[in-house]
Amino acid sequence: MKRILFLALSMVFLFTACQKQDMRYTQQSPEIDTYKKIINAYEKQDWEALASHYADTAKIMNNVIEKEGKTIAEEIAMGKEDAALFSSWDYVDGESDYEMVVTDKGKTYVNFWGTWKGTLAANNKTYTIPAHITAQFVDGKVVKEFGYWDISKIMLDIQSLQQAEIAVMKDSTRL
Repeated sequence: MKRILFLALSMVFLFTACQKQDMRYTQQSPEIDTYKKIINAYEKQDWEALASHYADTAKIMNNVIEKEGKTIAEEIAMGKEDAALFSSWDYVDGESDYEMVVTDKGKTYVNFWGTWKGTLAANNKTYTIPAHITAQFVDGKVVKEFGYWDISKIMLDIQSLQQAEIAVMKDSTRL
């Protein structure tokens, strides 16, 4: 009797262990492939291609809290303004990593870590900034995106350049 009970329990254990488990974490998925396309479109400043991967109702929270999130149209407008300030920008090859995670509540997120490098046209200075972005996907489209990076060095240099311009303008009006 003990052997039959042990055999039955073993079969139940084996059956449950062999059942396919839901994937909760991976570094290869259609969502990751889509996010790679988003990064590539950003680097090329192909705003139309970039927008095609976002839901119409997507909210983008780059260095802001969720209630201050932007639409994809607002984010692209800001991206175009930013692009005008730089002579070049991209993510450093070989320094990016992607993962997809499915939460306990069934939400799908792609996490991206990369090293962004851009050259500010006004001073020809190159900045290298680590970045982290998390994008929530629903039906193959980004519905929320949270991005975090530190642009304080760029902002301080832009502020210094603006102050220098103001000083030059003041000096020229005194002449």
